[in-house]
Amino acid sequence: MYKLLFSTVFRRLPAETAHRLGFGLIRWAAAVPGVSRLLLRCLAPGNPVLQVQAFGRDLPGPLGLAAGFDKDALGPDALGAMGFAFVEVGTVTAQPQPGNPKPRMFRLPRDRALVNRMGFNNQGAAAAAARLRSRRTRSLMVGANIGKTKAAPESEAASDYAASARLLADVADYLVINVSSPNTPGLRNLQAVTHLRPLVTAVRDALETTSARPVPLLVKIAPDLADDDIDAIADLALELGLDGIIATNTTITRDLLASGPAEVDAAGTGGLSGAPLKDRALHVLRQLRARAGDRLVLVAAGGIETPDDAWERIQAGATLLQAYTGFVYGGPLWPRHIHHGLARRARAAGFTSIQQAVGTSGPPPGTPR
Repeated sequence: MYKLLFSTVFRRLPAETAHRLGFGLIRWAAAVPGVSRLLLRCLAPGNPVLQVQAFGRDLPGPLGLAAGFDKDALGPDALGAMGFAFVEVGTVTAQPQPGNPKPRMFRLPRDRALVNRMGFNNQGAAAAAARLRSRRTRSLMVGANIGKTKAAPESEAASDYAASARLLADVADYLVINVSSPNTPGLRNLQAVTHLRPLVTAVRDALETTSARPVPLLVKIAPDLADDDIDAIADLALELGLDGIIATNTTITRDLLASGPAEVDAAGTGGLSGAPLKDRALHVLRQLRARAGDRLVLVAAGGIETPDDAWERIQAGATLLQAYTGFVYGGPLWPRHIHHGLARRARAAGFTSIQQAVGTSGPPPGTPR
């Protein structure tokens, strides 16, 4: 049914319009009395083998929704009712901003991919924090992804990120420093350890002085980094006591696409997500695992489409998984499909918990390279 709806309705609409329509339908359905509870009963991961522990929380499964789908924390619990074990909202910035001019999101269906140059369009960290504070229940783990306000110069990046952290410290279950989107000029420069160190320190200080509870802190990195840079970020994360790394954001490369050159050119610049990102995102994940072992929580994102993709990321060292484009192309039953497939693979491999499978295809935990 979803494939028919996608081909007859959503695919004929501009990608950003289709996203707003689809997300609006999810929020509307979840708001109907009793529907959210019914959706959770049918779609939420319920197999005990899927349960994982991360960031001090017990989660019913490893698959969450990546940042970018719910930029303004409009409906994280509605998205959780779709079968995601956790949801990451954002990217939000300290100040509201409109993002880049439209059109700024495009589909490449033959590649099962998206291209976006949204530019962190959002209503600001204060608005997101207010919505998160008004949630009726905190049973779903909801993280917040923060980025640099476009108008803030690079020299003020640390204080800009810290401002968002202070606003979200008491309402987010974890916080992610996004220094890897290709759609804010100069943002990826902040991945260099010389820039990342003071930024992480400023955000950590803001969290510690604002929140009465520890707030897990992660960084999200690009797939386009050189291996030496990946190692340097892993080392810095360990040195500064970060809780984890999300690997990876979207890519700026356009290699080996099935879509024709004219279609790719029409989509233009921006971050590419979906199936073409699979191999590179997996490489970055393996690089991080080899460098840091099990001393960081690794969250795999990028190109996860099938249970086999998800299982491969778990075995490569990911404790948690995130997806966005797979959900767009797979539809509302896709999270359930992934979780069920993971449960079957974990049981077939003889594990009583999927967490036992983390890193089983890579080097031993804690092995330095």
